[in-house]
Parts: sequence; C-alpha cells; structure tokens
Amino acid sequence: MKKIVDDLRLIYKCCCLYYLDDMSQQEICNHIGISRATVSRLLKAGRDTGIVNIQVKNPVSLSYGELERKIEKEFGIKEVVVANGSPLDSKEEQMNRINTEALRYLSRLFKDGDYVGVSMGSTLNNVVKDTPDVNEKSECTFVPVVGGISSNQQSDRSIHANEIANSYANKFGGKAIQFFAPALFADISVMKGFMKEKPVQEVLNYYEKLSTVVMGVGIPEIGGSTLVQHGYVEKQQLQKYIDDGVVGDLSLKFFDRSGDTDKFKEFNDRVSGLSLSQLKTISNRVGIASGKQKAEALLGAIRGGMINILITDLECAEELLKLI
Repeated sequence: MKKIVDDLRLIYKCCCLYYLDDMSQQEICNHIGISRATVSRLLKAGRDTGIVNIQVKNPVSLSYGELERKIEKEFGIKEVVVANGSPLDSKEEQMNRINTEALRYLSRLFKDGDYVGVSMGSTLNNVVKDTPDVNEKSECTFVPVVGGISSNQQSDRSIHANEIANSYANKFGGKAIQFFAPALFADISVMKGFMKEKPVQEVLNYYEKLSTVVMGVGIPEIGGSTLVQHGYVEKQQLQKYIDDGVVGDLSLKFFDRSGDTDKFKEFNDRVSGLSLSQLKTISNRVGIASGKQKAEALLGAIRGGMINILITDLECAEELLKLI
C-alpha cells in the first residue's frame, strides 16, 4: 500500500487547505482525520515536489533586498541595510537617504535600558542633525567610546564623541555620559596614568554594559582628512600609515585591508576609550558609511571583526562586493 505521505492527491489537498484556505495544521488534522505530524510531512512534501512554490518579495525593492542578503552571506555579518537611491541623486540626496535609513534602523535596534556606545565624526552627527523626530523614544544610556577632546580647539565640537552622545540622547531619548579625556595622548604612559583616575574609571565601567556601539568609518585622505583637520594626526604621519597599507579608521584606530591593526599599534594604543578587543565582544557593532570610496575601509573593518551590522548606500554596497 502506498504511504500516505506519497499520496499526491492528499498532498495537494493538504496544501490547499493550509495555504489557500488559511486553515491551521490542527484544523487540517481534524478536517482530514490525520495526525499533526502527518500534516507537517505532507506540507513539506508539497514544497519538495514543487506543488507549493513560496516566494518572499521585498515590498520596497527586491534588488535591494537581494543585495543586502548577498553581502550578509558573503561576509558572515548579522545585518545589512542598503539605502534606496539612484545614480542620478545629488550627494546631499544620497546623504539624506542614508541618514533616514540609519535613523529608522537605530530606532528599531535601541531598546529601553540599553547602553549604547557612540563614536565621533560627521557621519554620526548627520544621522540625528537633519532627520525627523523619533516618535517612540527609548530610555538608553549613550556612552562615548573615544575621548571627547581634540587638540585643535577650533574644530567643530559637534563631531566630538561627547557632543554625539548628547545629540543621540536628545534624539532617541535617555541620557548621555560625558568622557572628559583627550581623544589622543602624546605619551602612552601618561594615558595609562590618566585612565586610572576615578572619574575616568566610572566612564570605562560603562563599556562592560554596552550592547551596541555605533560608528562612522573614516578613510585616510591627505587633502581632506577629518583626522588631519582636527589635529589628531599630522599629514606626514598619516602618509606613512597610508604607505603601510592603512585603509580606514574606527574611533581613531587604524587598520589595513585585512583588518589588521598591528602596523599602527603605536598610534592606536594612544587613543583613549574602548579598546579594539573590547569592541569585538559587543553584540551589535554598527558601521555607517556611504560612497564607493569607503568600500575598502568597510572590507577591512568587516574582516577585522570590528563591525557586524552595516548601513550603507547602493554605490558602496556594490563596490564592496567587487572587492571579494
């Protein structure tokens, strides 16, 4: 006698009841008079034999959804968000789109009671500066993961980590911790002594509570580098790092195309705040970057385990896949 799960007529009927008539598996059990386990096997047989063909369509853009999933699988990262856009968009339009997507994603990611680390830079500032208000705010604690003081006192304060923490607390709800320390020390021994001070230790203790850290991804541009403009690094020093293969920085810490930081240890070790080893233990490591010029830096950051969630634009996403 033919097994019940090989009965094509019964497979078809069971699939129709489940997928077309919206009956539950238990209702099908009662209706046909078979066990729940048999219903489950019949539904699986329907998919395996092609009687049922399930399609999941991205309501925004199928191509964008496929691109996001491809990057997630190729690089083994948790989630990728590609901002909608067109090659004809102006730079301002592109930035507005990625800022809106970043705001939407972070609003979903942040939960009441979360401790969220924030880095420095114009990318993070722009996410909250020119975007709509958040309807449902979360009570998070925003913590700078890099020192908040630049050696250039004329620099734009809005890109410093302390200001970023304040801006995010105002935007998303919650409170901000202030980290009153130089972002970069000239002498590592001085930094180690400074980090032992009680007010600093109170800030560093928050790092153990972080569930998320949000970072912009920098690239080493001699002519227009934020790091040079704000006095974090001299042009000659940056050029040396470029010659040594640096492709980007996260929270002022340099890395190469493979995600290696060893060649830049002398500089990285003088940056105050969250260490790279601590960063890699945090569950959600969000990197935000746009433009194909950032693709190689993203490649290094992903390979080095420094980011596992990416928010970017179409141009950068496509360029990233070309680097595989």
